[in-house]
Amino acid sequence: MNYTKTAHIWRLTDRVLDVSKKVLIMGVLNVTPDSFSDGGKYQGREEAVKRALEMVEEGADIIDIGGESTRPGACAVSAAEELERTIPVVSELSHAVSVPISIDTTKAVVARQAIEHGAHIVNDVSGLVRDPGMLEVVKESACGCIVMHMRGTPQTMQEEAVYGDVVSDVIYELTERLQAAQKAGISPESLAIDPGIGFAKRLKHTAILLNRLDEFHVFGRPVVTGLSRKSFIGEILGLEVDQRIFGTAAAISFAVIKGARIVRVHDVSQMRQVVRVLEVLQRGGDG
Repeated sequence: MNYTKTAHIWRLTDRVLDVSKKVLIMGVLNVTPDSFSDGGKYQGREEAVKRALEMVEEGADIIDIGGESTRPGACAVSAAEELERTIPVVSELSHAVSVPISIDTTKAVVARQAIEHGAHIVNDVSGLVRDPGMLEVVKESACGCIVMHMRGTPQTMQEEAVYGDVVSDVIYELTERLQAAQKAGISPESLAIDPGIGFAKRLKHTAILLNRLDEFHVFGRPVVTGLSRKSFIGEILGLEVDQRIFGTAAAISFAVIKGARIVRVHDVSQMRQVVRVLEVLQRGGDG
């Protein structure tokens, strides 16, 4: 099956994205001191806004702003700290860019305030599980929402990377989370799903999930992947995080061939080129 022709719409607060037309590039903006790749680079509001504007110029279709690191072993931060880091950036960008803004958070209070200040998407790595109030926020706002698979917390998740069949297990657990969203009154058309590469997944799990990523279309929702500079690339190549751009390009290409419709990346300009060339080749040269 050619997944570039799979008809999917993704409803956000005030717009509809047609992800059947092209793979969307989600630019990562971490306003944190300790994220695994770019922690500390964009902590200040001015630096963060500047980088977001650069990413839009480079071709980002979405900007994803995170105020709490979720790398393995990362320490949790308070809601107050996360709000202080993210809301000024969300607020300023909402007036400066036309692309949708995503808030990467597991906290309902952060999601609510981000939406009030102009965010269109909640990217919840806990899959709407960690904070019971998140379901209500997503329902009330009619925002887009990425439901990601994860087990445990950043402090414990790698200990929980034990599966029978990793694809079947992840699909089963995501099904439970999507059913909870539906029960809460959230429209299925507002949801996208993410198998959670790097979150309670080891290299062998990642390889299997990407090889069988097409099976996640069973949900009938757009598939998101976050592969950029991830540790599995470093494990394969023996390279540090700032040397993984070609490995990232290979992983993203494979994911798109297997049906990913939104790719979350740090290197927007380079990965946009990778995705666009791949799309034209998939279409046999058309477009």
